[in-house]
Amino acid sequence: MSLDSVLDRLDGDRDAALERLFDLLRIPSISTDPEYAGECGRAADWLVEDLKGMGVDASRRDTPGRPMVVGHLPGPDGAPHVLFYGHYDVQPVDPLDLWDRDPFNPALQEGPSGPVIRARGASDDKGQLMTFVEAARAWQAEGGTPCRVTFLFEGEEESGSPSLVPFLKENAEELSADIALICDTGLFDPETPAITTMLRGLLGEEVTITGPSLDLHSGMYGGIAMNPARVLAKVIAALHDEGGRVAVPGFYDGVPELPDAIRAQWAALGFDEGAFLGAVGLADPAGESGRSGLEMIWSRPTCEVNGMISGYTGAGFKTVLPSKASAKISFRLVGEQDPHAIRESFRAMVRGMVPADCEVAFDGHGASHASVMSTDHPAFEAARRALSAEWPNEAAFIGSGGSIPIAGYFRTILGMDSMLIGFGRDDDAIHSPNEKYDLDSFVRGTRSWARVLDAVAGA
Repeated sequence: MSLDSVLDRLDGDRDAALERLFDLLRIPSISTDPEYAGECGRAADWLVEDLKGMGVDASRRDTPGRPMVVGHLPGPDGAPHVLFYGHYDVQPVDPLDLWDRDPFNPALQEGPSGPVIRARGASDDKGQLMTFVEAARAWQAEGGTPCRVTFLFEGEEESGSPSLVPFLKENAEELSADIALICDTGLFDPETPAITTMLRGLLGEEVTITGPSLDLHSGMYGGIAMNPARVLAKVIAALHDEGGRVAVPGFYDGVPELPDAIRAQWAALGFDEGAFLGAVGLADPAGESGRSGLEMIWSRPTCEVNGMISGYTGAGFKTVLPSKASAKISFRLVGEQDPHAIRESFRAMVRGMVPADCEVAFDGHGASHASVMSTDHPAFEAARRALSAEWPNEAAFIGSGGSIPIAGYFRTILGMDSMLIGFGRDDDAIHSPNEKYDLDSFVRGTRSWARVLDAVAGA
């Protein structure tokens, strides 16, 4: 078996691969709606049969929620073992009237930059999942995958993955591998592939400051009574210094500096801060001074106010001094920052700013650590070179401003790092009407995964 023969087979089997993807896309596997529980089961069964058809030892594993699909390919003796993860469930399709076609009747349509696959789940995540499956199928047809492969397909990712952690813990020995491959990500731009190696953690805090026992007439009490909105405004103003740094004590404990090699890769990506902000009507970066735009959204921690409520907010004007003022505040975390320590430091800071006439209450929302993959693992550089061979531009190790919990679970429960490699594009409209996946992403993606499996085996 050779990589060239596998790539040739993928090219020759393109129409059949596309029809297989369409078959899966036709199943309305919406995990958030109990009415579609049977459809989620049907999608799981479809995947089991498809994997079995290419020689995978596959089975459906029922959970208290939607089924998991697990499959195994042996690979050559001594070959590396990879765990591939994807999810077959999809988001609801509402509002249906904004779709140009039936969301579960997939079709090829012409898009601004070429043909696209139009359907719910085309990009998130059935198209991405099948991109890998087709690469493995081609390797199997040419004599067998060069790695030992375990497949793990989830059916609850779009509804919070309630069954995932228990399933990983109960099946840790079976699912543990040398490295995990996660497909639920995208390209840096249409011609530049990427491996996501940094994921920010997330901490949420809701703060409520209470002053008087009821809303007060601002003419009778203004000036003599403490206003909770005024206290909250002072707290929010104190969260950042003049240079954009977060002012919570100890906040930067565990925040690493970006390695020079990664900084050089990011600089070569040519990220246009002005265009990025201009697309949403802004112009000036508001993060830490002296940091590049990509550092601000990928490798630096943040503190953001997500919402504020106080007093009268209806039409017209009501001259009251509000009884309560509240804010929802989120922290994106990086490196080794401890969300629990930051929570306690933030709460202590706020308590110290609340006057004696007021009370403060906190409601925590989540506390997850960041995930940083060790690119010293030889598979990472091997995979980066493999992706670079398929796409016009060289692949880069990038960060993600968001949080992808599965990568953290694979590390804490299964003890392995993850390579997050996907071929979605920013305009795929995932979770929205008229979701699509570029045909080029599907075609190059299958070839890319074939290359990555070969490269990981060699590494």
